[in-house]
Amino acid sequence: MNEVVLYDYWRSSASYRVRIALNLLGVDYKTVPINLLDGAHKTPEYLALNPQGLVPTLVIDGKTLTQSLAIIEYLGETRPECRLLPSNIVDRQKVRALANAVAMDIHPICNLHVVSHLMSMTDKADAREEWMTHFITEGLGKLEAMIGKADGAFSFGDAPTMADLCLVPQVYNARRWGVDMTAFKRIVAIDARCADLPAFQAAHPDRVKP
Repeated sequence: MNEVVLYDYWRSSASYRVRIALNLLGVDYKTVPINLLDGAHKTPEYLALNPQGLVPTLVIDGKTLTQSLAIIEYLGETRPECRLLPSNIVDRQKVRALANAVAMDIHPICNLHVVSHLMSMTDKADAREEWMTHFITEGLGKLEAMIGKADGAFSFGDAPTMADLCLVPQVYNARRWGVDMTAFKRIVAIDARCADLPAFQAAHPDRVKP
């Protein structure tokens, strides 16, 4: 069987999502660290693997996969023993919407290359912190409303889905940037439940930091 290799940056939200998915599915994998701060994602060797120069990249089943949500969907479809997306089409849309609220709306504007560009345009010392806390707080407020008061221990239902794989890394980032989580009671409760699961624990940045 071909070796599974994850090209990973320990603090990347997108990489964190895929680590959780691999752990939930019980997939053994080798990690190749790609240090974004050192520019390892811009080398010709890595760009040949992932032309976007982003993490993660997952080599699995003889294929090279990029983009975290596309990777997670592939894993869920090829290894259905752990259902990362519901079987019902309406439920799948709901989970995708929750996942995209993080991965498409919060994460891109708080990404390293975006904030680095921001800092090149201003001399304001606390611009980075203001930017992060503003957009993360706004985004989590909308996500809290989307999750609502529906029954279930997790973002959708009583088992983790792709939505939770996106939520947990975003909560990690929120706390890292000092976001006040008081108003996000449902999100905080879901994150706490995920934190009790070994698959989430093993994927935590503190556990995988080189």
